[in-house]
Amino acid sequence: MLYDRLDLLRTRTTKRLAELYKQRGFNHQAVWEREAFVDREVERLERLLSVDRGLCFGRLDTRDHTVSHIGRIAIADDEYNPLLIDWRAPAAEPFYRATAANPGDLARRRHIQVRHRRVVGVDDEVFSPADSPAGSAAALHGEAALLASLSEHRTGRMSDIVATIQAEQDRIIRSPLGGVLVVQGGPGTGKTVAALHRAAYLLYTYRDRLERSGVLVLGPNRTFMRYIEQVLPSLGETGVTLTTVARMLPEVDPSRPESREAAVVKGDLRMAPVIAAAVRHHQRIPRTAIPLHVEGADLTLEPADVRAARARARRSRRPHNEARPVFTREILTVLARQYLERSGQVADDDDVADARADLRDEPDVRAVLEELWPVLSAPQLLAELFSSPKLLATTARALDPEERAALQHQRYASEEHPWTEADVPLLDEAAELLGEPPDEAALAQARREAEERRAEAEFARDLLTGLDLGFPVDAGQVAERYRGTKTTSSVGDRAAADRTWTYGHVIVDEAQELSPMAWRMVVRRVPSKSMTIVGDIAQTTAAAGARSWAAVLDPHVEGRWRQETLSVNYRTPAEVMDVAARVLSTIDAELEPPRSVRTTGVRPWALQVPSEKLVGETATVVSGEIDADEQGRLAVIAPAELAADIYAALTETLGSAPVAGVSGAAAESGDPAPKVALGTDDPAALDARAVVLTVQQAKGLEFDSVVIVEPASIVADSARGPTDLYVALTRPTQRLGLIHTGALPESLDGVGAPGFQPRHR
Repeated sequence: MLYDRLDLLRTRTTKRLAELYKQRGFNHQAVWEREAFVDREVERLERLLSVDRGLCFGRLDTRDHTVSHIGRIAIADDEYNPLLIDWRAPAAEPFYRATAANPGDLARRRHIQVRHRRVVGVDDEVFSPADSPAGSAAALHGEAALLASLSEHRTGRMSDIVATIQAEQDRIIRSPLGGVLVVQGGPGTGKTVAALHRAAYLLYTYRDRLERSGVLVLGPNRTFMRYIEQVLPSLGETGVTLTTVARMLPEVDPSRPESREAAVVKGDLRMAPVIAAAVRHHQRIPRTAIPLHVEGADLTLEPADVRAARARARRSRRPHNEARPVFTREILTVLARQYLERSGQVADDDDVADARADLRDEPDVRAVLEELWPVLSAPQLLAELFSSPKLLATTARALDPEERAALQHQRYASEEHPWTEADVPLLDEAAELLGEPPDEAALAQARREAEERRAEAEFARDLLTGLDLGFPVDAGQVAERYRGTKTTSSVGDRAAADRTWTYGHVIVDEAQELSPMAWRMVVRRVPSKSMTIVGDIAQTTAAAGARSWAAVLDPHVEGRWRQETLSVNYRTPAEVMDVAARVLSTIDAELEPPRSVRTTGVRPWALQVPSEKLVGETATVVSGEIDADEQGRLAVIAPAELAADIYAALTETLGSAPVAGVSGAAAESGDPAPKVALGTDDPAALDARAVVLTVQQAKGLEFDSVVIVEPASIVADSARGPTDLYVALTRPTQRLGLIHTGALPESLDGVGAPGFQPRHR
């Protein structure tokens, strides 16, 4: 019956559109042209129905025998009686919050496991006050469904957890929109997936406030974003921008590697005044008077006149490029008065205005204006700054000579794309200080178009209110369809193409990795300071990353942020977490590891090999692991200098033939998945049976099995080596292995007891 509602919805919507269009003077041809719009929205619902885990996943029975069903969307019958309650609605909250100690008015909670339209499992929790033990409020609910989900093979893409959200996660998901929410949680605690469900919840609950501004989700790298990109569409939400901090500037390709020393300096807040000083450096005062010969008249531009014009332009509080017209007008006024006086004319306001217009087009005048207050772009400013030791010495006096030397590089003067990830926040800072070059005609036209679009959007919003479609629709896109113009597919796409776009809410994952300068860039995107910050201070590996949440947030929202903590590890089995916990204690003895909810009975193994056989033995071990687990995905996490050699050996050992019968994006597209991939820049990384990664590339990802190569080198190669090792150890959901040539780090002593070996041995 639920599925029949789609056809009824399509028919009802088309009829209502026809009636409303006729009332407003639209013809029938327009109605049927606009039906394509309805088809697109219904297609979105059909995509929800095709989700592998099904549309309906829960049922609530109250003590007064009221029954309700919980699902991915809300569906009602012809009389608007609910057939299915949206999981985000207040009425669905008891499904996630009720406990044996505090069941409310629930008599039973049922978890329904569905594959497409077929029920494959039912898990009932019967609530009885007499049987509710004290202290049971923190127990897992829907344990059978939850553990079944956790034990499934990974597909290379993150799945939603809408059917198995736990109480501590639900508290975070339904937290109010306003302010900054920090979600601190160890590995495997579900921080990322809770944050994504929070995005869907906020878009549902605060649709009027967020539909036009959208939600921004930031992650650590592009592969991670591909890993999570299916979660929100599976929940019916597409108006979200998913990107990384490094890709927040549409025109910048930050593909260059960065030294640790330069990354630390570029991430420091002291770079903000350095960039501001570089901008001011281009607002010049001449040391001596500048002579100009214009149409037979000898004019002189005195330093005092330029200084006064610069002061007036700076007092405008506009960015550099947008303040240039103020500076230009002041200079032209000085020159115009001189010109009129030396021509024997009266310098009244009209004559001065005419003279200004004439002087503006004089080549010598334009050249002087460009010299004294040039139009600049952010890449142009930073390229000049970082390629000029003299300019760095002038503008970066707060930095030590060694720090200035770390910034300086000649590639900025010679290469077309010299940028690194650490440069992106600096480019954004420069762009903010510079602003856009002024074009009065274009600005006036933009204002007229914006007013027209506002009026049309209001009309579209009124129309949609009368339709009662039963699902969210972007009024801005409807308005553009009225005009007959081509529309961007979503608010997210429009926002991603616009550096100045401001969002209604921002979610930052792996937030501990952001530098202070990166935080300035992120906070700039959300003037309301409505943010969800997700991360784990114990997993900070970036050179300029966070040491504490207070250190990164207090400069922006001091006293206005709140913290929630996730303490249950759903990903990592207890056998693996016991090993990782010992490494965690070497990072900070006061840190508590998250509590694992399951065991697998398989202890981590360790294999010592001769150094000359390291690469070959790794390939052999990985091949054995893959053969023993035909559906699982495996990651080899290795030091950067070994990754390429291990990948080459794996390619030779496993062969180049793709793997059949593998789920994931490759299988869905009809393309067979590759057996092995290298690094997160490889599009096949998420679909391959095995992928070779560094620790940085593995952040945020999870795999059925993980093989860590040379743990001691991972520790030694980084200033935060124990943290890197902790991150690597907590990626598997089933099995963990270590391959090493020398002694293991002391914190791993005891791993690899007899009887626990690689599968091929």
